[in-house]
Amino acid sequence: MKHIGRLVVGLIGLLLLAGAAFAGLSPQFGGTPTKAEKARYARSGHYTKGEFQNQIPTELMTGSSMAEVMWEFAFKKTPGKNPSGPLPMQLLDSLSIVGKTPELLRVTWFGHSASLLEIGGQNILLDPMLGQEMGPLSWVTPNRYNPRVPIFAAQLPPLTAVLISHDHYDHLDYETIRQLRSKTRLFVVPLGIAAHLRAWGVDTARIRELDWNDSVQVAGLTIISTPARHFSGRGLTNRNSTSWSSWVVKSATRRAFYSGDGGYGPHFAAIGRQHGPFDVGLLECGQYDPHWADIHMVPEQSVQAARDVRAAVMLPVHWGAFTEANHPWDEPVKRATAEAARLGQPITTPELGQPVTLDGCPLPQARWWEKVK
Repeated sequence: MKHIGRLVVGLIGLLLLAGAAFAGLSPQFGGTPTKAEKARYARSGHYTKGEFQNQIPTELMTGSSMAEVMWEFAFKKTPGKNPSGPLPMQLLDSLSIVGKTPELLRVTWFGHSASLLEIGGQNILLDPMLGQEMGPLSWVTPNRYNPRVPIFAAQLPPLTAVLISHDHYDHLDYETIRQLRSKTRLFVVPLGIAAHLRAWGVDTARIRELDWNDSVQVAGLTIISTPARHFSGRGLTNRNSTSWSSWVVKSATRRAFYSGDGGYGPHFAAIGRQHGPFDVGLLECGQYDPHWADIHMVPEQSVQAARDVRAAVMLPVHWGAFTEANHPWDEPVKRATAEAARLGQPITTPELGQPVTLDGCPLPQARWWEKVK
């Protein structure tokens, strides 16, 4: 059986290599930073030998090989790994979600990490993966649970900014970005990602690349790139060639935090001390595994991270759309709500597309995942 297993893993590897060769010809692969840009990245203090680094030692794989993980993900039987049917969802259009007053703070989660933040009278879109297929090789990547998303990119209102946490396909989607080019004032991204956007036709004047702790002012908002603990790359040859970030967004009266992807670490408490407290924290909560314990949080760590940054309300994201790990699809929200109750951390669990207004009124907390048959 071990011999057969190695043979299957080898065949999968060959298929992936063939796919990578195809992906290298696809526009979804993105662009490459210039020599001048790489020289500028070297001055950041966390870019060495062509790769960005984390603040603390971080292993991509913790105790396993990539081949072992591929085998397990492909063939391990995990009960409830995928939902048995579509998830509850509220369909939206731009009139459903545009905020009316500068004091309004509202978040609408579209599934996985894609979310719209309405703050200071402005619309900020986070990690807009709004497509049905992920990356150039849809036969390799996971399928979206629902046959559509709560809102199509073309239906979104004019956007003050699109924030990208890192360049993985489930956060930076080629087709979505192309549809957002004409309605987005600024794309605010970590170091290196401008090359991808330029390759996809985004005007350079609309791109702002930020290093950790850099900020940009736009339409009365302050947007700050803050550290995360993760990795990057859209192919087999460009691992960590771009950086990764969490994000702070401040208006005159309200504050929001988005963790992006990443493992738990002391950066959360540092962000809380420097920029908190926050009215809401969107925290990664899903796609975790002991095989990559350094680069994704388990739900209990996600709740602790919300407390570290001093988030008045936690909204768990990075779940509810794709299966990218060997845990039941609804385990993240079950564990997160249990831990939040244990620690006294307020948490909201909206359906896909259900706007959450942070105004002191009751928050969406229905256990809708229990009704998925």
